[in-house]
Amino acid sequence: MGVAIRAAGEDDRELVVRLLDDAFQDDPVSGWIFPDAEYRRATHHRLMAAFTDAVFADGRIDLAEDGAACALWLSMPPEAHAADGEDEAVALREFVDPDNERVETIVRLMEEGHPTGRAHEYLWMIAVAPGRQGEGLGAALIRHVLERCDREGLPAYLEASSERSTKLYERLGYAFTDTALDLPDGPRMYPMWREPRS
Repeated sequence: MGVAIRAAGEDDRELVVRLLDDAFQDDPVSGWIFPDAEYRRATHHRLMAAFTDAVFADGRIDLAEDGAACALWLSMPPEAHAADGEDEAVALREFVDPDNERVETIVRLMEEGHPTGRAHEYLWMIAVAPGRQGEGLGAALIRHVLERCDREGLPAYLEASSERSTKLYERLGYAFTDTALDLPDGPRMYPMWREPRS
């Protein structure tokens, strides 16, 4: 049985934020950014909202038709992203949680570790409702874009937030870049690259 996928619109914003918030509450990286569980429950959604808005502005969000899963994608140019004016990491921290330097740290580490030199599709985040995980929704959302990558000869990139999640991505053709992103006194993230398949 296939998964019906559509492009999310602005009227889907709250659904996307809720999916991301629910799916990443217990994620190791989210736990590092917001170590106190009660504070995370109260604040984490603001970070997910900021990510959602950034992708609505510059990328696209694919949504399972039944609203149980979403994937946030950016089409990255070959050249490095040039900072223009206000530092984006600082602006994000001030919007999400002004006293939490870890919000800024995670953005900087991901920017510094992001590959340049080739245009590629970047899977920023993927979320499946906790009660629906294991049904293949995430893989279907990723394949939806990877099939286009293969047709167009585009590589793809992501950062896995746990060693466990790297296994799914490996099954889809991604490979660990051999350069981990280690959060200070925190978990490891696994940058992964996928060459297009002919």
